[in-house]
Amino acid sequence: MRDRELYAKILNLTPPWSVADVDLDLKGQEVRLRLELDAGAELRCPQCDAVCAGYDRRTREWRHLDTCQLRTILVAEVPRVTCSEHGVRQVKVPWGEPGSRFTAMFEAMVIDWLLEASISAVARQLRMSWDEAAGVQGRAVVRGLARRDVKAPTQLGVDETSFQKRHEYVTVVIDHGTGHVVEVGQNRKQETLEAYLKTMTIEERTAITSFAMDMWKPFINAVMALVPGAAEKICFDKFHVASHLGDGVDRVRKSEHRALTADGDTTLVKTKYLWLTNPDNMQRDRWRGFAALRNSSLKTARAWALKEMAMNLWHYRSRTWAEKGWKAWLSWALRSRLEPMRKVARMVREHLEGILNAVVSRTTNALGESINAKIQWIKRTACGFRNRARFRNAIFFHLGGLNLYPDSLKVAHTTS
Repeated sequence: MRDRELYAKILNLTPPWSVADVDLDLKGQEVRLRLELDAGAELRCPQCDAVCAGYDRRTREWRHLDTCQLRTILVAEVPRVTCSEHGVRQVKVPWGEPGSRFTAMFEAMVIDWLLEASISAVARQLRMSWDEAAGVQGRAVVRGLARRDVKAPTQLGVDETSFQKRHEYVTVVIDHGTGHVVEVGQNRKQETLEAYLKTMTIEERTAITSFAMDMWKPFINAVMALVPGAAEKICFDKFHVASHLGDGVDRVRKSEHRALTADGDTTLVKTKYLWLTNPDNMQRDRWRGFAALRNSSLKTARAWALKEMAMNLWHYRSRTWAEKGWKAWLSWALRSRLEPMRKVARMVREHLEGILNAVVSRTTNALGESINAKIQWIKRTACGFRNRARFRNAIFFHLGGLNLYPDSLKVAHTTS
């Protein structure tokens, strides 16, 4: 088989396109393929597919998959047509996407690499510039979002994640039904979440059955303003409540530790993580060694007991009994004379309805916490992002469940 026929098979070229010439440049470590369109071939508008008159031809180049470690470049004079409806447009070519300097097969390979490594690493290994690799990622996300299933989610979660230092955040909305990110907002303001909710019809917002979140007021206000029956659908995350309880225990410990060490008592020295560790995750011998502390008359022991009682209240199935349990806990916590725990209790009292919703429906934002951890991995791998647009692209690319491959490959590929 001759080289032109071989490359025509590799590129899956069919008439009216063919390989006219193959130029091997060993010194330059490059193979250049000249492709040509048959004379008299029918020219069509890329937007409406109408047969059109030719306007002119422009020489274009695309990088293809390497041939035996040699860069492979496709070169072709691509016609432009005059469409009565869309004006002057360049015809489609079967090996590449509009606006790309790479073939579809090369872009697919870059996408697979980008799912495993940072833009910098992929660019370095594939002998691309950083902007070229980022451009492949950006085009993949645009394609994926355009193809995305328009069915509105009914189980949602929202969380904020840091974009940069100095309290720079983005809002991440997650479909709990699929586990995919459906929106990345520019900040964590009320209008950010409202903007996403307004993309849904009133019927779609009414169909929402649960909305998991932490107790961030702007998120609460946005859902209350736009989701019918929001008071019964907002679910405050168990792990967020646990975080506040743990922080309360630690504040009591710090205060008591300072008082004890001032009198030469080292009882609480190096005990921080004993009080904060989930008992289910504590080794048996460590749990037995912790018995004397947790059963003592220390203020920290009372704070710890409050925390553990609250965590046990998430096991209720009945809303009536759950409400009785939480109100009993509130009474104990508010009378505890432990101000950090009283502060948590006041927060729980203010958001009790959303906590009860979460208890009864078994709704948590654990998925949101998992997504947030993956986002932090993406950020660390990239060594940070220069702007929110790049950050948003990376989140959708890895976590949006999008079909990323170029259209011309006719192969479905989604991120998990």
